[in-house]
Amino acid sequence: MMLRFPDPMKLKTKKIVFEEVYAARDSATLEQMKELSSKRRVIEDSINESSSITDAIAREMSGGLTSHLQQDLHKLEEYLPLLENLIFHTDLISSNGRMVRWTSDLKIRWTSVLGSSSFFNLRGPKFFQIDNLRFELGMALFLYGAILRERALEVLPTDLVQSATFFREAAGVYHHLANEVLPSLLPALPADRPLEAISSVSTVMSLICLAESQAVTIRRAEEKGTAIGLLAKLHHGVVQLLDEADGILNTATRECRDISSRFVEFILSCKSLHELRSQKYLAEGLKIAGQVGVAVGVLGQALINAKKSMPGEELWKSVFRKEIDDASAMLRKFKYENEFVWHEKIPSGDELPLPEGNKIVSIILYRPIRWERELAFKI
Repeated sequence: MMLRFPDPMKLKTKKIVFEEVYAARDSATLEQMKELSSKRRVIEDSINESSSITDAIAREMSGGLTSHLQQDLHKLEEYLPLLENLIFHTDLISSNGRMVRWTSDLKIRWTSVLGSSSFFNLRGPKFFQIDNLRFELGMALFLYGAILRERALEVLPTDLVQSATFFREAAGVYHHLANEVLPSLLPALPADRPLEAISSVSTVMSLICLAESQAVTIRRAEEKGTAIGLLAKLHHGVVQLLDEADGILNTATRECRDISSRFVEFILSCKSLHELRSQKYLAEGLKIAGQVGVAVGVLGQALINAKKSMPGEELWKSVFRKEIDDASAMLRKFKYENEFVWHEKIPSGDELPLPEGNKIVSIILYRPIRWERELAFKI
């Protein structure tokens, strides 16, 4: 069982009407601005939970898709190419002062879901306004990656391969965001900015998605009866990915201190959970190899570490408890056998073997699509 952290897809935004801001020179451009507004409006209604359409109409609008997550992905996949085209054309005339003023009139506003202040505002969610179309693109892509990640969890019970693929696709979206979109936005960012607009945070999200993809891959490997030694290395590979994410997040903390403690706890809890799973497989492999005393030492130390890392959230805690109970039962069995049969010395500390990791997943590159339509503005 995996820990759930749906917060990244809980973004909110304010309405944008492109045709009221960008003065079109011809009817074709006006229609494209109206289409851009229309495509965004259905996203606004969905994430702001303000839509009044029925499930049947929603299915029809999305070409028969029944999952709300699929429908939201479809909405973003229709909106993003239009937005990419607008950015392309505004970049061509970016030196024009009127174009800059028009963009500021859009009032692009989004909330943050990874900031600590996001959940304790009595007046409602805090909206960040950054007058730059790349801020809009960045937040839309962040949302797209988050929904892909939730879609991976949605299909997990029935299709492990598809689930792992969705996680890898989400990792690719965040990698693109961190390396291709957000760096060019950096000069326009004010001091008060959402975490989702910081490149290092998107890199953290990419690593989390890769870790989750590897966790799903491990489940498939377990079902296929993969060797215990390899399973131990694969679980420790998840630990290594999350350890890298934690290190980058610490750097981001120096850049922006408003990081949700729940976000940090999620990363550390997942890391601790897979550490315990890795050590369980390592101990089982050592016992099979006849090193019962070492197996007892490994498992005992793993349980001490896991109990120290027990998360506060009840749903996460229940997953931990089950894993700790299973490991405790295994340890009792190993201790009993060692006491009455093997009589081996139980090592501790530096005498215990170091875990080895194996990372076998990689991102699926996100390739942005631009609908190449000519736009003409009155400037």
